[in-house]
Amino acid sequence: MYVTVRTPLRVSFFGGGTDYPEYFADRPGAVLGMAINQHIYVTALARPKFLKHEFQISYSRMERVSRLDEIEHPAIRAALEEHKFLDPIDLTTLASLPSQTGLGSSATFMVGLLNLLAQLGGKTRTKYELAMDAIRMEREVLGHTCGVQDQLHAAFGGWNRFDFHGERIQQRPILAPQETLERLTSSMYLVFTGQTRSAPQAIAAQLEGTRSGAITDELEAAYELVGRGQAVIEAGGGDAVERFGRLLHEGWMLKRQFSTAVSNEAIDGLYAHGLANGAYGGKLCGAGSGGFLLFVVDPARREQFLQAFEPDSYVKVACDWSGTHVTAT
Repeated sequence: MYVTVRTPLRVSFFGGGTDYPEYFADRPGAVLGMAINQHIYVTALARPKFLKHEFQISYSRMERVSRLDEIEHPAIRAALEEHKFLDPIDLTTLASLPSQTGLGSSATFMVGLLNLLAQLGGKTRTKYELAMDAIRMEREVLGHTCGVQDQLHAAFGGWNRFDFHGERIQQRPILAPQETLERLTSSMYLVFTGQTRSAPQAIAAQLEGTRSGAITDELEAAYELVGRGQAVIEAGGGDAVERFGRLLHEGWMLKRQFSTAVSNEAIDGLYAHGLANGAYGGKLCGAGSGGFLLFVVDPARREQFLQAFEPDSYVKVACDWSGTHVTAT
């Protein structure tokens, strides 16, 4: 049996930091974001049982092992063990953008892998189930310190607001004309900072501030920006791109107050360069310290903006509406 699952990465616009259970256990949190047309592919091919190596795992390296507990990739090993998947398998993963760049690659991979294993097991699982299982796997089984929005965006696709409070998670698709959403996405560019980072290290100071209450005011303001951002998108209008971009800028200035680890001199300089060359605003994707900057650019100054950066340093993004799904069997 041969199966390929494609799962989108994401950009988060507003509310990041309020999607951690450490925050929304006793107060409301929410995020607004979009799955993008950059993906992680996970492919599996059943292997003949007479082959010496029962498991062949290919990612940034190659593993060939005869037992499940010999697999070194922690997420793959844990997922296979959880699903009691003992049959010989050739499993390969590919990504269109690098990991540790603030686009939710760890969660995207987990959602795609769980979808793949469900398909191999002949099970039908809803996107909600895949997202929730991926959250459980990352936080409880693997012990990752992570929020819960990335798994939801990867599973569902599209533009969404997700609300969190206690044990409750609610999806609210953004209700706006396609023309409005396309005008917004056509103005968006990801610019690589040249720096990658480990998400657990980048969020350590933020979570310390969350637990101590030191950044409660900032997180409540981030939550409030979600509603304002949703209102801008759903209202539309000729100035929607500008208003959205300037609101992103407001959110980025707020996020920089979460901790000193969020940004640095090089990132601040690159961001200022984007603003000086036609961007209304933007933000650093993910927890901080590196990865991609997302810019919303004045359509009338698009060429100026693109000429201000090296051609290989930016990526044009669009929305992925499908979420995680099987592309080949």
